[in-house]
Amino acid sequence: MKRFAVTSLITALMVGGAACRVPPSPAETPSVEPRLQADQSALLQSIRDKDQGQLAVSEEDGKFLRVLVATRGTRRALEIGGASGYSGIWIGQGLRQTGGRLVSIEYDPVRAAEAAANIERAGLSDIVQVIHGDAFVEIPKLEGTFDMVFLDAWKQDYQRFFEVTFPRLDPGGVFLAHNVVNKQAEMGDFLRTITTSPDAWSTIIAPSGEGISLTYKIR
Repeated sequence: MKRFAVTSLITALMVGGAACRVPPSPAETPSVEPRLQADQSALLQSIRDKDQGQLAVSEEDGKFLRVLVATRGTRRALEIGGASGYSGIWIGQGLRQTGGRLVSIEYDPVRAAEAAANIERAGLSDIVQVIHGDAFVEIPKLEGTFDMVFLDAWKQDYQRFFEVTFPRLDPGGVFLAHNVVNKQAEMGDFLRTITTSPDAWSTIIAPSGEGISLTYKIR
């Protein structure tokens, strides 16, 4: 599988995205109280401890998502497969700095309820909207476009999700997919698509070994 130089591409993803937007000034960026930061950290650990099905991303991957969101100035993010809200909290922390918003879709009703409760406990309900339902049904109902999509759902559906969401990704936006290293055998069609598309640059990083693909939409 062809890969581009990770350092140069990630620099382009971060700097290029930020160049398209005017980041909020320090005075416009809501400060996060140390007490809330501590509460969020404890909540994140609690979610990981209860994650018997290992559905959440790793802590390393979560930190990467937060930094990517903040440095790119992400404003309109979509998450497909929110599980219990672990990755949504990391993304939401980044969006707190950019003034952006996240829509997180989760198919399982129990996990969707857990995600909504965890997002509220994290103090991010004004930033993260949790939707329970089939993402193939719910995505067409959403208005507008996105400048970031994060996919962590049923692996065999990655190609279909890419086909549904990539046309609604802004030029200069990024499409990220999880588990592309440890479960790559389940998504061969998707991996071929993102590495051969004439409208995108793609690479893979693996902060924790699970792997995240990053696809930058050229036009």
